[in-house]
Amino acid sequence: MDILLIGGLWLDGSVWDRVASTLESLGHRPVPLTLPGQGDGTADATLDDQVAAVLTAVDAAPGKPMVVGHSAACALAWLAADRRPGRVAKVALIGGVPTPHGQPYADLFEVRGGAMPFPGWEPFQGPDAADLDEEARRELAAAAIPVPEAVARGVVRLTDERRFDVPVVVVCPDFTPAQARKWIDGGEVPELARAARVDFADIDSGHWPMVSRPAELARVLAAAAEAG
Repeated sequence: MDILLIGGLWLDGSVWDRVASTLESLGHRPVPLTLPGQGDGTADATLDDQVAAVLTAVDAAPGKPMVVGHSAACALAWLAADRRPGRVAKVALIGGVPTPHGQPYADLFEVRGGAMPFPGWEPFQGPDAADLDEEARRELAAAAIPVPEAVARGVVRLTDERRFDVPVVVVCPDFTPAQARKWIDGGEVPELARAARVDFADIDSGHWPMVSRPAELARVLAAAAEAG
């Protein structure tokens, strides 16, 4: 199966390199995405530009792909299901949940000079970054790409209720499946509360398992793809 891989804030497609190599060895076709505004010189990229790039990748897949979103990019994966409900086989959400309709994509940190730079590790102390050693932190911070303001503050628009028929797997790194179920059942994740099928997969990692547990994450994603 084609597996489209979308990194979260400040990440380009290279963050998936080790996950992709394991997915290939397991018989899948990983497609790591580098979206507009992720180091390609388009600092004025918008959320619509990134959505369009994801849809281009969905349309280019020979079959129905699984679309994987990490962290804030869970919203992009879910937008792919909304825009192409008949073309997306499954959505996998790593360490995040879909942004509701009408809410900003990721207006989470300070914007300076038209972009939202990586804020340093202070906001991620605790379970988020507990499994990243100093070298991994330095490498992630050095590679971090400021998010264009029009991406971070772009408003999510969901329009097609057929998205709720697309199967979802929530991959739980820095939280547990039990916590995720509680959020959904409690109404805190309205999009997933309406989804027809939501499965859960646990992975013992922090918020960036593609960095700290790439082979294990690849196996989790392969199992989700093969589960149909």
